[in-house]
Amino acid sequence: MDSKLLIDGLILYLGLLVLLTLHEFGHAWTAWKCGDDTAKLQGRVSLNPIVHIDLFGTVILPLMMILLSPGGGMMFGWAKPVPVNTQNLRRPKLDDLLVTLAGPGMNLLLAVVLMGLGRAGMFAPTPSVTALCVDMAQLSLVLCFFNLLPVPPLDGSQVLRILTGMSYETYYQISRYSIFLLIIVMQLPLVQRILAIATGHTTAVLANWFGIAVSVA
Repeated sequence: MDSKLLIDGLILYLGLLVLLTLHEFGHAWTAWKCGDDTAKLQGRVSLNPIVHIDLFGTVILPLMMILLSPGGGMMFGWAKPVPVNTQNLRRPKLDDLLVTLAGPGMNLLLAVVLMGLGRAGMFAPTPSVTALCVDMAQLSLVLCFFNLLPVPPLDGSQVLRILTGMSYETYYQISRYSIFLLIIVMQLPLVQRILAIATGHTTAVLANWFGIAVSVA
């Protein structure tokens, strides 16, 4: 394996860890502000990656993707879901939706911030600063759109549950097979294409806003 590709992959993985941490922090902080302190009491309103790590989604899967496809493919993952007691929320249905969308929303916001840093990096003596920021912004967008897929334990499944009025019992029964469902769904060419298009076009739009030239497949 090319050592440079491996190092680049590991740098991207560290970025993934930061982005996943901020994603879950967004969920936990929003739930706390909406009246539910369940996550706060469990130490999840935190920027410490350790409290958010999911062994498979945060460690095993992303590292396998680096080792099996260094320098290519799409990296994604997820962290440990933030616990939310909807009975504590001031406006249960609306706040539940806000808490759910806070994670992808955080990733979208981070992508904008990273593109802004990439623009500032254009004045640095090395172009690698801008390139790294663009890569991180694109990864943040991958997480944003990946998490909107309607498959447990991703945020999109929670949005579907809220909007359809699905009972928690039904949702948790489906969630028992979440890992298998995700593996199957992510093998579907249509899903891969949708994620690639959504990520690529949004990256191009943000880069254009900040005057950064990017090539999108």
